[in-house]
Amino acid sequence: MEKLTFEFEGGTKSLEAGSAYVVVGIVASSNLEVLAERRSLGGKCRFEIATTAANFGETWKVVLLDFMDRNKPRDVFFSINDFSAIPPVVSLRLDQALEQLTHS
Repeated sequence: MEKLTFEFEGGTKSLEAGSAYVVVGIVASSNLEVLAERRSLGGKCRFEIATTAANFGETWKVVLLDFMDRNKPRDVFFSINDFSAIPPVVSLRLDQALEQLTHS
């Protein structure tokens, strides 16, 4: 099990009203679980990842940067439990988590 942590500057717009936290996905073969919660992070977003697929830190970084560029969230903590999900699944789950966080 590899543990990764990333922190990025968030967007300039605060999140819309919604839930304090959400969980999407399941920890299963080629899937992952994402917990997204609102936190005061000085406008940043933090990602903590536990993954069964070692040595993919750069791939994770690229996927997370794409997510940040597309959505521009701020003050959100993401906790991810991964069981070898491919990048499109990671993007889907992150998008779902942010959507539910702001519209629940």
